[in-house]
Amino acid sequence: MAVRPGRPRLSRPHRFDVGVALAGLLGGLAMAALGLSTSGSALLPPAWGLLALAVMAGLELLRRSAPRAALLAGTGALVLDVLAPGNAATILMYTDLAYAAVLYGPPSAARRVPVVTGLASLAVTLGFLVWWRDPQALFVGLGAALVSFGPAATGALVRDHRDAAEAARLRAGQTALLAERDRVQAVTAERARVARELHDLVAGHLSAIAIHSTAALSIDEPATTKEALVVIRENSVEGLAQMRRLIGILRDAGAEEAPAAAPTLDGLGALVETARTNGLDVCLAAEHAEVPAPVGLAAYRIVQESLTNALKHGGPGPVTVSLGERDGALEVRVSSPYVRRGGPLAPGSGAGLVGMRERAALLGGTFSAGPDGERWTVRAGLPLAADTASGGAR
Repeated sequence: MAVRPGRPRLSRPHRFDVGVALAGLLGGLAMAALGLSTSGSALLPPAWGLLALAVMAGLELLRRSAPRAALLAGTGALVLDVLAPGNAATILMYTDLAYAAVLYGPPSAARRVPVVTGLASLAVTLGFLVWWRDPQALFVGLGAALVSFGPAATGALVRDHRDAAEAARLRAGQTALLAERDRVQAVTAERARVARELHDLVAGHLSAIAIHSTAALSIDEPATTKEALVVIRENSVEGLAQMRRLIGILRDAGAEEAPAAAPTLDGLGALVETARTNGLDVCLAAEHAEVPAPVGLAAYRIVQESLTNALKHGGPGPVTVSLGERDGALEVRVSSPYVRRGGPLAPGSGAGLVGMRERAALLGGTFSAGPDGERWTVRAGLPLAADTASGGAR
């Protein structure tokens, strides 16, 4: 038979619930057959007790899907069981319904059921005390509390622990997700840093090799070829040495022999001499005090990449490099001849400008590069404050 759209389908009872219902029903029938009962009132015939037993067993099938309705109907069946010769199985199944109503019901039921059952147990106790006027009535109230309030309180305790465990699992999942995001960001940042270092280390040497090898191939003069080969060899050896240093840092940061220190502004003189050997007419003017290591490294790399770009893209003429302090920042300025041509003397990827801009941004500084009349000018302002300079050390 087809099910009408929009009408909810009842879920099948859980296997455990079916087992509880069958066990309760069969156990109650066995007790009734043996003549065992829990109530001496017998205001109703035993058949009513069997009816209450059957109803309570059927309600066990709804302990997960409709816990509040099952508890409400079970309360009526329990009253019917008390008026008839009582059955222990009926009472035990009712305690399970009270427990399930708190554990599987909505949050509002989890809060209200213990309160209602507690007040009901108190009302039963007071009622029997007034009726009997005997302290023995307290045991009746205690029994009512054990049947209703006790299971409800236990369900509330178990639910609290379950919710706490679920919240802990969610927090653990969120923490793991945040840790993974941090790891990915750290790996990405490290890859970008290594890419910048690798580019700055080898780009200048490879550009010089490409330019001088082109000159050696195009000019058929032994002296020029020999001079070009000397420059090519020097740049090859220096490039290999720089590559070995970087590979040593990446391969084993905890080796017994510490890798070579990162370049500082004290090495600008040697950098300029290398650029002059490669054919640039470089003039260096540096007036500054001691600067933080991250600022010094960034300034060195910016000058290095600017000289590499001047070698690849510039024309004949002087290249000026100036460094000085101004308004709490190290000002770096590199100016080289700007020649418009069809292409550079050596191929490039454009990563140099990106790397210089990234170095300045990591320190919270400024960077600009572009044509300035007949020259190409690179400008960078690197803050000298400790809170900004520390960013480049990461």
